[in-house]
Amino acid sequence: MIGILVVDDQSLIRAGFSALLGAEDDMQVLGQASNGVQALAQARALEPDIVLMDIRMPQGDGITAAAAIASDPSLAHTRIIMLTTFELDDYILDSIRAGASGFLVKDTEPEELIAAVRIVAAGDSLLSPSVTRKLLAQVAATKPVPTSRQPAAFDVLTEREREVLMLIGTGKSNSEIAEELFITPLTAKTHVSRIIGKMGVRDRTGLVVIAYESGLITPGAQPAPQTSRRNPD
Repeated sequence: MIGILVVDDQSLIRAGFSALLGAEDDMQVLGQASNGVQALAQARALEPDIVLMDIRMPQGDGITAAAAIASDPSLAHTRIIMLTTFELDDYILDSIRAGASGFLVKDTEPEELIAAVRIVAAGDSLLSPSVTRKLLAQVAATKPVPTSRQPAAFDVLTEREREVLMLIGTGKSNSEIAEELFITPLTAKTHVSRIIGKMGVRDRTGLVVIAYESGLITPGAQPAPQTSRRNPD
């Protein structure tokens, strides 16, 4: 059962999301909050699997609350999906840096919201393609690219893992990574999980930011395509 905390300053939106998600057999709405301060308190009390977090709220905005939840060791299993009315560039990167695993606009179709909760609860990250493009563009614009293309932090990665990280940085899914590197989707998923562990981030969204901020990949860069199906996994 996926436990959910719904956070929004508008009571109708809270009620609507709660009714929608609570009707699913594998989901349970544990509580609601109307601001960031309440969100943090409720998260600590209820320990939900997923927090649906509005960004713009009085008495503690969603990004500040998300950062507090993400940094709390007792809530290490809790994942956050940020909700907003518009895909505003200023909020996307801040949300991801705060520890959010997903970013959705509030007019998302009901079935897409339900799917998003399941995806993030399963440990994956969720960003719409348009949000991913904006995220990468903003990272590139706000963070100077280091001169070193292979920072020391990446020494813990194998050559294959570095290739996978570069593909993650271009926004590719596990199935697309598998096709690019001629490996199985399961092997791609395993590589991604290992990289997340080695780099100390919560999910693949954090890897996207790391790949750009470190200069491992640069804006518009694409990893060289593999030419052999005999490359090691």
